[in-house]
Amino acid sequence: MGATIAVVTGAAGDIGRAISARLARDHDIVVLADRDLAAAERAAAALGPDFVPMALDVTDPAACDAFAARVAGMGALQTLVNNAGGVQAESLQSTAAAQWAMDRALNLDAVFYLFSALADQLKATQGAVVNIASVNGFGVYGHPAYSAAKAGMIHLTRLIAVEYGKFGIRANAVAPGTVRTQAWEARAAANPDVFREAAAHYALGRIARAEDVAEAVGFLASPLAAAITGVTLPVDCGLTAGIPALARTFSQSADY
Repeated sequence: MGATIAVVTGAAGDIGRAISARLARDHDIVVLADRDLAAAERAAAALGPDFVPMALDVTDPAACDAFAARVAGMGALQTLVNNAGGVQAESLQSTAAAQWAMDRALNLDAVFYLFSALADQLKATQGAVVNIASVNGFGVYGHPAYSAAKAGMIHLTRLIAVEYGKFGIRANAVAPGTVRTQAWEARAAANPDVFREAAAHYALGRIARAEDVAEAVGFLASPLAAAITGVTLPVDCGLTAGIPALARTFSQSADY
């Protein structure tokens, strides 16, 4: 079958690098796909020789097709992780049409484009797809266009699981809560207490690490999850299970 390949999009970011490092345990080559090739090259240099940086704009269907052709010449694609994402709009009232379109394109349309481009390769290996969604796809935590797109991603994951299951392809999603990444640093600069304030809403009293997300991806991509498809696994330190402060208020019990 040749070298086994994993593709991680948005691989130059904190979560992307952690996922890539985790998948290297189970794959011969990890392709670090990112719109910023220089950043992907720096990540590859730091991670080691089994990591291959490639430029990719996941919002461009033609670019996704060309990327798929390059990957096909490298070996057998076993795992696709759609991790690239980002946010423009902060509130629904302040969202412009262009911001809505940008958030949707990056967080939803891109998943469809790249999966479609790589589907035949994944069929050949009965491979796995892991989409990086968000708790924002479950409830209202701000960033409306991003949230709507992540909700769409969660449903697209189910669509892939159901329609492509007959080919042996498994599709699952991971939904992180707050993770300390570069994207959060501007908020932390404006409010140094932002991570402490966020942690207060989580049952475990902390926010997730990039490595926590990566381990969930590694599990879902592995044979350990051979019977799991169409699910979304929150990696959120308990946020979607319930908020301690609310439980304490509603019950008037100090046990929460």
